[in-house]
Amino acid sequence: MDLLTLLFENKIENHVCFPPTIQSSWLAEGVLQLLPQRSPQVQLSSSQENFADTLIISAGIHGNETAPVEMLIQLLSQLAQGKLPLQHNLLLIFGNLSAMYAGQRYIDHDLNRMFSGRYQNFPLGNESKRARVLESVIRQFFSEPAVMASTKYRHFDLHTAIRGSCHEQFALLPYQAREYAADFLQWLEQSDLDALVFHNSVGGTFSHFTSEHFNVDSCTLEIGKALPFGQNDLARFSNITTALQDLLAGLPSGRRAKPALERYRVVDAIIKQHASFQLNIPEETKNFTELPSGFEIARQQHQSWKIESPANFILFPNAHVAVGLRAGLLLEKLTSSIHKTASRRGG
Repeated sequence: MDLLTLLFENKIENHVCFPPTIQSSWLAEGVLQLLPQRSPQVQLSSSQENFADTLIISAGIHGNETAPVEMLIQLLSQLAQGKLPLQHNLLLIFGNLSAMYAGQRYIDHDLNRMFSGRYQNFPLGNESKRARVLESVIRQFFSEPAVMASTKYRHFDLHTAIRGSCHEQFALLPYQAREYAADFLQWLEQSDLDALVFHNSVGGTFSHFTSEHFNVDSCTLEIGKALPFGQNDLARFSNITTALQDLLAGLPSGRRAKPALERYRVVDAIIKQHASFQLNIPEETKNFTELPSGFEIARQQHQSWKIESPANFILFPNAHVAVGLRAGLLLEKLTSSIHKTASRRGG
């Protein structure tokens, strides 16, 4: 029986064993803690010491975003078979299991809007329960002595986008008052992503939760377009898979092969607040499409949004979100190669 089926049937805990070099613990359904077991004589090389020593990799926070789940299954299998050595503390998280099984983005409400306690503002349901569980296991993980002794922490929350994109692979970095770690930004660049997006306000995403509450270098990694299980060409994302494999094994990352990384900053969020909401762009509009200044991109009762330079780029346009949720982000392209913090804190 394949690992994905075992995961859905809640049987994976009894069918996956790891080498003696890895201590494994299932902290909750779909949440696996892996700690490397080294003898006192084994020391990391100087190159290995440059990497994060505690890692969180999550996928399936949105149940219909399947390529990251398949990638995580692949990493889990390689670790269990001893084909991939583990040098660092690791938490693997399969996010919204019920939605994954149903092939839906979510069952009741968007899980990736519920973190940092926001689940308490939603009716009790599949996602609000799962958000509470995931927050609890993250706290449990960070209470582990081996994890507490770490000096670097990174969280990669893997996603795919609903629509096509001018940049197929990009990372969204949560707003944080502290500087973004230079080695973290360097890793993202060397993993051959196409773009980085820096948020300008706090939010309810999983990556923002770990960044805000545990000072983790976190990001949401968007690696392609959402497709059903079995229809993904994982070779398209081999750069991300290889970068994660090297990170887990404590190996130096490769050199960038793609053109220069583009950087963007969120300037404004389009929030759907009324049933009259209209998004004035075609359904097939790609992420990072540049729009003309002065164009009215959206309107609703008593409110409209117009494109104002330099915030000419649209990200995640979606008129069909529920009232109260984000229907798009307006971005400006950054000319500086370094972006330390977002410019303002919002609600």
